[in-house]
Amino acid sequence: MADAVRNGAAATRSGAKKETGGVLKIVREHPTAHRVVAVILFFIFWEYAARDANPLFISYPTKIGEAAWDIINDGTLLKAFLASLTPFLIGMTISIFGGVLLGVLIGKFWFFERTIDPFVNALYVVPRIALVPLIMLWAGLKLGGKVTIITSIAIFPIIINTYSGIRDVRGSIRDIGRAFGASEWQAFWKIQLPASVPFIMTGIRIGVGFGIIGMVVAEFFTAISGLGGLIIEYSNAFATAHLFVPIVAVAFMGIGLTELVQWIERRVSKWRTLEQERAGQS
Repeated sequence: MADAVRNGAAATRSGAKKETGGVLKIVREHPTAHRVVAVILFFIFWEYAARDANPLFISYPTKIGEAAWDIINDGTLLKAFLASLTPFLIGMTISIFGGVLLGVLIGKFWFFERTIDPFVNALYVVPRIALVPLIMLWAGLKLGGKVTIITSIAIFPIIINTYSGIRDVRGSIRDIGRAFGASEWQAFWKIQLPASVPFIMTGIRIGVGFGIIGMVVAEFFTAISGLGGLIIEYSNAFATAHLFVPIVAVAFMGIGLTELVQWIERRVSKWRTLEQERAGQS
């Protein structure tokens, strides 16, 4: 009798382990579904937890959806989004090309490393918000000022990650290039630069997030317009539900751009994706 009880308990534990393992396997094999469920549960919790709260301090998703519908229908949100998008795209274009170029120069040539590196380190640690008054004086309150603020915030992660990528592969790549008879420039263009792409794309991904922060900060302090201007306007009017709409729009903008950068990274570094797939299979 005791043996039967023990065998039954063992079978129950084994079945529970198999069931738990099966659930974990399903969750692990469907990451997108896992994320979607997590987001849905979050919004359900937010909806019911915020209904009894003071509407001056927080709103809930259905109320925010109604506010979003209002400002989408009258064109306010689209107008603000387009006003924010122009300086953001210009600033990020300058940051990406300028950041990658400076990072390569610093990582490749000792002269540029010794000359530029102290200034990059000094400016990187200075809070950009402290430079906004100077930027406003130098570049003005309109498009030039916004682009300058965005660039000053977004360019440094790209410089530093590009430099790290070049330095990370420099020593070993030289040996490989020499072993196959490649010149210094052939080794750089065909081996070293492609190998540093993951570092560069990581810098761009971080730079995009910083650039969005710079966009909102610029709209707070310069000509109040765009999504940042809507945040200021609804905050001053204590319209909490409407206030969440541009904030959510900024969040979705960040998510979309981050996914775009990751997609580009997968396209330009297919060798790395294949390497990761082989590692997962082994």
